[in-house]
Amino acid sequence: MVYNRKGTAPWSVDRLAGIESATVDSNIEVPQYIQPVLNTGVVDEQGDWKGVKSSDSVFHSFSKDVGIPNGGELLQPTIGDATKWPLDMTGYNDIFIAIKPTNGGNYAITAIMGPDTQSFANLSPVNPASILKGNTTAESSGDNMYQLFDDGSEALTADVWNIFYIEGRLANQKLLQFKIVNNSGGSSDVEVAFMRLV
Repeated sequence: MVYNRKGTAPWSVDRLAGIESATVDSNIEVPQYIQPVLNTGVVDEQGDWKGVKSSDSVFHSFSKDVGIPNGGELLQPTIGDATKWPLDMTGYNDIFIAIKPTNGGNYAITAIMGPDTQSFANLSPVNPASILKGNTTAESSGDNMYQLFDDGSEALTADVWNIFYIEGRLANQKLLQFKIVNNSGGSSDVEVAFMRLV
């Protein structure tokens, strides 16, 4: 690799031709090199460090609700993992939700606002457990607000992880929870986990 080369300054061509009155050397050292750069974040306009987000490499916020009756509901993630609860999608575009019930059948899955005991950025209280609404480019409903994610009936297989990918609709959502309703026809233990993607 060539780290340095000489360039010619156009205003000193006379000097190169031998005219002694020119005082500028026509040869200028031009340093050139390639250096790898690792970008780990920026300092924002308030002077705060903001790291670059990366996708979760594994599922997290595992929790298990036991004995959910038919027609019963659960909210996930729960407060058990304070570092991941409720979900903060700031800087994330997509999310996987994984559900493992002990009773197979239909389950309703809805994205909702988290509890009013926590703030949404600097706003408090929020309307807890309300269905998240918005308008994204993925929806062609004009100026109307619509439910961001509300699957009224999803058939889940018992005793395995049923994994669903939600693209774009919940991007950058703060204070995110999911309401899952057991409509399988019997009591069920339900495990849930999440993975966020940039």
